[in-house]
Amino acid sequence: MDYFYGPGRNHLFVPGPVNIPEPVIRAMNRNNEDYRSPAVPALTKTLLEDVKKIFKTTSGTPFMIPTTGTGAWESALTNTLSPGDRIVSFLIGQFSLLWIDQQQRLGFNVDVVESEWGQGAKLDVLASKLAADTAHTIKAICIVHNETATGVTNNLAKVRKILDDYGHPALLLVDGVSSICALDFRMDEWGVDVALTGSQKALSLPTGIGIVCASPKALEASKTAKSVRVFFDWNDYLKFYKLGTFWPYTPSIQLLYGLRAALDLIFEEGLENVIARHARLGKATRLAIEAWGLKNCTQKEEWYSDTVTAVLVPPHIDSAEIVRRAWKRYNLSLGLGLNKVAGRVFRIGHLGNLNELQLLGCLAGVEMILKDVGYPVKLGSGVAAASAYLQNSIPMIPSRI
Repeated sequence: MDYFYGPGRNHLFVPGPVNIPEPVIRAMNRNNEDYRSPAVPALTKTLLEDVKKIFKTTSGTPFMIPTTGTGAWESALTNTLSPGDRIVSFLIGQFSLLWIDQQQRLGFNVDVVESEWGQGAKLDVLASKLAADTAHTIKAICIVHNETATGVTNNLAKVRKILDDYGHPALLLVDGVSSICALDFRMDEWGVDVALTGSQKALSLPTGIGIVCASPKALEASKTAKSVRVFFDWNDYLKFYKLGTFWPYTPSIQLLYGLRAALDLIFEEGLENVIARHARLGKATRLAIEAWGLKNCTQKEEWYSDTVTAVLVPPHIDSAEIVRRAWKRYNLSLGLGLNKVAGRVFRIGHLGNLNELQLLGCLAGVEMILKDVGYPVKLGSGVAAASAYLQNSIPMIPSRI
């Protein structure tokens, strides 16, 4: 029973947590079992092999930690770095800000490169810093691939090229929480040393698994990293990997079975088809916003996100009221504006197990809400723009051809 009941289903369009597919819910509807029995290690072995596919890595080592994305951040940092190490970290929105705060509290020397919210990482500044760092004092580059507060996606291939152009050995640590398994992500090709995501985003699971994938270079760095870590220590996992039991402590059995079902759905659709679907959803949302006469918080097309869109509202409208009314009147959940963009933007999440007709329902709801708060939107305008695009771009469902 919902804590606050509303008829029908809640239309969940925040950028995480996201809708959970029925097959995943059914897979998790099971009793506890002994994780030391032969069944759980056998299941875990297949999961470790298959999660590498969503990172697009053959050489990386994955760790499925019972935690959130915040814990995955800490795991990435403390296993590869030592207190006092110099990091270059990009501040482009609320979640990159929080990661930087964690980096500073863990005792690293953080060189913050800040952009206006709505812009991507300043890669020209990175190039300048690497060029000047002939002594290689910079030990890591930390970047959020997709900043959900502003709907900005950074170009990781360019980051890797800059590192290679200067022959710099710094580790590349990437927050892929709202990108991996929805946006194009190529761990091996882009030379990412540590990538991480959370189960509640594009994987469409409940919160509770932070998935971290480490390159051979990152694993080598972990041998000399002096940061204190206990719960997040990769070495504990690696010991149990060698034993074939995989778990240094009790995992969530239900989440493991859910992850198995979630990966099966993704592979059945095809990862490239999943990425293409998210591209359609992102484009359709942006067309609707344009038809409404509103602006995207993201300032350039090169930074547009296909998993979340932050919509700027006129100065006389409080975007928080749009989010409140959506939930109270229409059973629609939208994302609030955070920190510097609080009251100025609302966010439409379009990631995970979500199709085009579901998105059109959300867009119709947003139009009514805009009308409610006094914005002169023409009802149906955004839905029409999105529908016209989608009608010409949605492929046949492969399993039904």
